[in-house]
Amino acid sequence: MMEVKRKGARSTQDLTPDILIQLNRGEIETANLVEWLAIDQRSLLAHILHEHNRLVYLDPVISAIDQLKKQTVNTINEAIGTILFEQSVKNGDQQFLKILAHHQADMARCWATYTIGKNQQLSIDQILEQIKPFSADTHFGVREISWMAVRHQIASNLITSISILARWTSDEDKNIRRFSSESTRQRGVWCEHIDILKRNPELALEILEPLRSDPERYVQDSVGNWLNDASKTQANFVRSVCQRWKKESETKETNYIIKKALRTIGA
Repeated sequence: MMEVKRKGARSTQDLTPDILIQLNRGEIETANLVEWLAIDQRSLLAHILHEHNRLVYLDPVISAIDQLKKQTVNTINEAIGTILFEQSVKNGDQQFLKILAHHQADMARCWATYTIGKNQQLSIDQILEQIKPFSADTHFGVREISWMAVRHQIASNLITSISILARWTSDEDKNIRRFSSESTRQRGVWCEHIDILKRNPELALEILEPLRSDPERYVQDSVGNWLNDASKTQANFVRSVCQRWKKESETKETNYIIKKALRTIGA
């Protein structure tokens, strides 16, 4: 029998105690953003560490969380992933990293993405290869955190990253194609900006061109938003690209992307 997917609580007030308990124990995935934001990451962490006989990792992580100047779901997420990586390295505990990467709790898999992003021993090729499965995760939260977790490495190795990610644009998985675009957007609400792409957005055309008529709305939205970001600093570049695409790719998918790209500057 096919499992019925939960719709999830529409507000924190609608979140039932039994569902919250299961979420904080890592027994079920979050069904939407409301549930994702409602998780007590400290409780979830303690439960997972206890379950896998690694409570010795708890105090260093809690200490790192307590020292955060700003405690948000994302800063706590990153702190947990960072310290768990450090503790695993310190104890030669690669097995625990594998446990996190394949845990049924989506938040645990989010932590796992940072164990890749914080590993300074990895080359950018290795980082992107290891993050790729997370970019294709079935859960929206893991997919979003996956590009944020390696954003700094992508920005620091931009040309090589673009070359690698350009190959991802032909992947059969829409989530992987979307990662190639989303991870290289110049601006982000919860992440650092990539200044070189603000000045030279044409560097990313190797990624954008193959996606200009992608059949998936999820990818189209990312490409449209990428170009809309670029329009804030390089409006003429965006207009030029959109005018060319309109001539070269007369599809409803391209038209949708163009409309989204030009929504704040006009044609």
